[in-house]
Amino acid sequence: MRTATTWRTWQGLSPLLRLLILTQLAFNLAFFAVLPFLAEHLGTAIGMAGWLVGLVLGLRTFSQQGLFVVGGALTDRYGVRPVVLTGCALRVAGFVWLGHAERTWAVIGAVLLIGFAAALFSPAVESEVARQAVAREEAGEGPRTEVLALLTVAGQAGAFVGPLLGGLLLALDFRTVCLAGAGVFVLVLAGHWRLLPQRIPGRVRVRPGGLRLMLGNRRFLALCLAYGTYLLAYNQLYLALPAEVGRAAGSQAPLSWLFALSSLLVVTAQLPVTRRADRLGPRRSMAAGLLLIAVGFAVVAAARPAGWTGAAGLLPGAGFVVLLTLGQMLVAPAARAWVPDLAEPGRLGLYTGAMSSVSGLMVLLGSSATGTLLDAGLPVAVPWLVLAAIPVAAVAVLPRRPHRAGDEDRAA
Repeated sequence: MRTATTWRTWQGLSPLLRLLILTQLAFNLAFFAVLPFLAEHLGTAIGMAGWLVGLVLGLRTFSQQGLFVVGGALTDRYGVRPVVLTGCALRVAGFVWLGHAERTWAVIGAVLLIGFAAALFSPAVESEVARQAVAREEAGEGPRTEVLALLTVAGQAGAFVGPLLGGLLLALDFRTVCLAGAGVFVLVLAGHWRLLPQRIPGRVRVRPGGLRLMLGNRRFLALCLAYGTYLLAYNQLYLALPAEVGRAAGSQAPLSWLFALSSLLVVTAQLPVTRRADRLGPRRSMAAGLLLIAVGFAVVAAARPAGWTGAAGLLPGAGFVVLLTLGQMLVAPAARAWVPDLAEPGRLGLYTGAMSSVSGLMVLLGSSATGTLLDAGLPVAVPWLVLAAIPVAAVAVLPRRPHRAGDEDRAA
């Protein structure tokens, strides 16, 4: 039944929305075919020291997430098509360069190019999907959150299949993995060159600017703060969870199964969850998601003093993954659906990119603090309790009055 409903939703989308959502799938498929194996390649094949590997990965994150605001502003100014095509071309060049890079400067150049490519095409795709979703909602064709949930599902499906593809190709060598990723983007580039319209009806290009008004938009900045808190919590899948799994199981082997569990939950349950949450409105949906995430941290905090190991020791971590993923399914589509209500006309790309950039900066700073917290020698439950308190605090900063008709605070 759920599959049939999802298929009906998909069939009801415009050709442009289908193209953009499939784009998200292809982007993540190619990207995650390479990324999970990059650190190992840099440490073993290239011979980089651990600190240098961390620096390279951090530079890639900064060149991508930190520059989303640039890609969003360029989309507002020049339109979706040139920004997406340029991003795809740069990603192809970056993957080919990375596959052949053998010196530190070459690796850094390649990963910066790969990151900047995503900073171009991702805000372009996400902002146009949001704009089309709003237009579809205003025409009475379904809630905007449903379309944005499909975007999340497509991205997560790519993130799930990508490492499997990369793992198979890695049996040859890392260069083959990179060239396969480049090949996917060549296909995406060719498809968009042919199918992406030169001019999209209803899109108005604007002059450069708008940053000052955006920085004065307190409600939008509050949304960025809450969304960044969610991303910081989600990042604990890669920081706090591996430490807990290693303690309980004596190795990182079960970690891949927990990641697979998270991806499968999103792919199978995102749309049903979104349909039920849509009646809550964006603020209540985000608040519920943040509280679920907090409960996930609290589950581990409650179990840690017992010191369970083996299968029993992995249960709190599995509970954390399930609750964190359910929280993600509530928070992410609601936040994306809320941005068009807070953005200035014609500046949706800027606002979409800025939310990702601000959130990425919060994750960069917050992850350092989290790592210090985990290594501080505190009582075993304390770090997880602190992590639980952060999303609870974020609920208080959520904007109070969404503009969207029918939301719970409209009459306040």
